[in-house]
Amino acid sequence: MQPSAPAGPAATAALPLAVFPKDTRPLPCLLLSCLLLLLLLHLLSSPSSSSSPPPPPSPPHHVPLPVDASSAGPAPPSLAFLLTGSAGDADRLLRLLLATYHPRNLYLLLLDGAASAGDRARLARQARAGPGRANVHVVGDPGFANPRGASTLAATLHGASLLLRVGQDWDWFVHLDAGDYPLITPDDLLHVLSYIPKDLNFIQHTSYIGWRESRQIRPIVVDPGLYLSSRTDIFYATQKRELPNAYKLFTGSSSVILSRKFIEYCIIGTDNLPRTMLMYYTNMPLPHRKYFQTVLCNSPEFNRTVVNHDLHYSKWDSSSKKEPLLLTLDDVENMTQSGVAFGTRFSMDDPVLNHIDEEILHRQPEEPAPGGWCIGVGDASPCSVSGNPDVLRPGPAAMKLAKLLAQRLTYRNFYSQQCN
Repeated sequence: MQPSAPAGPAATAALPLAVFPKDTRPLPCLLLSCLLLLLLLHLLSSPSSSSSPPPPPSPPHHVPLPVDASSAGPAPPSLAFLLTGSAGDADRLLRLLLATYHPRNLYLLLLDGAASAGDRARLARQARAGPGRANVHVVGDPGFANPRGASTLAATLHGASLLLRVGQDWDWFVHLDAGDYPLITPDDLLHVLSYIPKDLNFIQHTSYIGWRESRQIRPIVVDPGLYLSSRTDIFYATQKRELPNAYKLFTGSSSVILSRKFIEYCIIGTDNLPRTMLMYYTNMPLPHRKYFQTVLCNSPEFNRTVVNHDLHYSKWDSSSKKEPLLLTLDDVENMTQSGVAFGTRFSMDDPVLNHIDEEILHRQPEEPAPGGWCIGVGDASPCSVSGNPDVLRPGPAAMKLAKLLAQRLTYRNFYSQQCN
């Protein structure tokens, strides 16, 4: 399996052949991080915030909101979103794209081989139909991604490598599944992330293997999705593997927000650790929940950049350890109070998604979430009046996310929960 050799019509340029030099600079001091987040909280609560405040009550029809382009705060980052789905997920990916869309970001939509070519073509047309959607791409020739096998990890690495090809200036890689949905606006997320070091990696992880050793670590499986042009379930070998002693295994969730530097390390870096881990996890169940965790925590260059939180809200049944429970309207209060950026998992067109659109994102159907770049008011299309992509209008949810990160980045929480 060669994750660094992407294929398909979405690949528009060759990966650079130059070797990326190692950055020997240490992770910025956590005290600095906490000070920056405290400043962020001050900026959010101050009427003189460097990012524009939430818009006032709607002005008269066709009058755009004022845009203050003279922001003195840090420049907003850019995010590279990989949005993945399977058969029947085209509409869900389009909705997820609109809910997370911001012109500063880069988007790659991937419907695996189980989806029809017609759905993939329709998704490509609709995803790029809006004004300013040159930053949206769709993988035209994907493989099959079995959610229990290594083909899902291969699809994620393929998507990450394509995003490195088509965009040179993004800061974090964000992987969302069709069952995920944002709980804050794009402006909220970009505003908060603009105040933290760009080499941090947000990923839920633990070295406690427990029951997973017998069910997910020692079994040897074969994923036909790696070599067949059809979806076939994985099958188990009769042998069991021994646990390694050359490195320590970690596990966690498949939701990740990873720095560009770490993605480059996995895809085109010269260190052999990512490839060794890839070989080890190829024949293991659910490797996409273990691979990035294990590479991060076994790498001296990156194991002090890990924040043990994936910024997702999920709910689990203690009797079932396979998938998180579906979120509904009953979970709205807990989700919004958690301060996280995304929720997982939602069923298709569940009423809770409409509630999030209306009450949190303030997004109209078939339209992106408004913000500093999208300031039309009263029109059928609120983004008919363009603003400034560098001006952000954070709302109350940004304050909650900032408080969550300030807590996670305290010295005690950051290091005590890191790669243990």
